[in-house]
Amino acid sequence: MSAEDVPSATAEGPAAEGPPKGGRHVRLVLRSLAAVPAIGFALLAYLYLTLPDVRSLKTTNPTTTAFMDLRDREARDKGRQPRRVQRWVSYSRVSQDLKRAVLVAEDDAFWQHEGVDLEQLQESLGTDWTRGRFVRGGSTITQQLAKNLYLSPSKNPLRKLRELIIARRLEAELKKARILELYLNVIEWGDGVYGVEAATRAYFHISAAELGPPEAALLAAAIVNPRLLNPARPTARLVRRQQLILRRMGYVTPPTESAELQY
Repeated sequence: MSAEDVPSATAEGPAAEGPPKGGRHVRLVLRSLAAVPAIGFALLAYLYLTLPDVRSLKTTNPTTTAFMDLRDREARDKGRQPRRVQRWVSYSRVSQDLKRAVLVAEDDAFWQHEGVDLEQLQESLGTDWTRGRFVRGGSTITQQLAKNLYLSPSKNPLRKLRELIIARRLEAELKKARILELYLNVIEWGDGVYGVEAATRAYFHISAAELGPPEAALLAAAIVNPRLLNPARPTARLVRRQQLILRRMGYVTPPTESAELQY
């Protein structure tokens, strides 16, 4: 056999093929997986460092909220002057019927959870996952307060994570009565109407302390969409919600301690 007949390791032969492609893919996947914990840690550190300090809320009532500022910008974008009607009222000066009605409508487990209702959250996330988008609410009153005070109404996952962390901070720093007091004073109850005192005077011409069960249930029923559901001119939908709330009001108990005790 001549030298010409002997196979050689040329560029076309096996010796020039290099590492198998499968091996390169495996190494790439392993490197990507190794980076996940570092990315997760960096994300959590960023979220933690940029979270608001809620401790001032123990003794200070907020003069504005992220949601109010958003509504102001929306009004200016439409060429209108922003409208704000708000009268701060202490927890003790809010009707017990209104507190019960709001708890029924928005968070009947408020007294039991620590800011996040895990069972309700799991149900909400399951529904959102099957639909492929964030569409269903599962927020507690504490979460709603966190979003109202500090965040945007967007439904992206990072915003939701910030909301959950802030809610836990609120629960760790504030009493339940203070959380509910803040919530009742800052939530939207109509176009430019914020808080229970402004709402009761606008719709019923009485103070928050004077609300009876029917008015309280009607006001609580409107929280779900306060710009469309007007307690002064109730629609059939609003009346149905009012009746459902009225039937359940006896099964919930508002926090009994005074919010002022922690000042």
